[in-house]
Amino acid sequence: MSLEQGSIVEGVVTGITNFGAFVELPGGLTGLVHISEVAEVYVKDINEFLKVNDKVKVKVIAIDPKGKIGLSLKQANPSAKSARGTRKPKFEQSFEDKLARFLKDSDERLADLKRQTDAKRGGRGGPRF
Repeated sequence: MSLEQGSIVEGVVTGITNFGAFVELPGGLTGLVHISEVAEVYVKDINEFLKVNDKVKVKVIAIDPKGKIGLSLKQANPSAKSARGTRKPKFEQSFEDKLARFLKDSDERLADLKRQTDAKRGGRGGPRF
């Protein structure tokens, strides 16, 4: 089967790296889906979106003279946000909640630091000679 730029084909994920995923296409050819072409959202960890042996629909976006094939998941599925869906946190914290947590953590760290320095100095209320 000959591939053409712009065609949409199905393939199987054969390998995952920190920069993308290798997909085996019909005819035994292998192409790369760069991490920037996995989803419409920012992809920090590709493992959240793809696993080895996943069947995926990809669009051929480039074929260079050396035979390297560039693929895209997000262009093959324009209506979907990603191959598996966007994983969002269960709830979004408001700014006030984040600020309150930061202040609490900061106070705890300062109290720990103060305890450590007081212990090195001999603590408070110790006898002075």
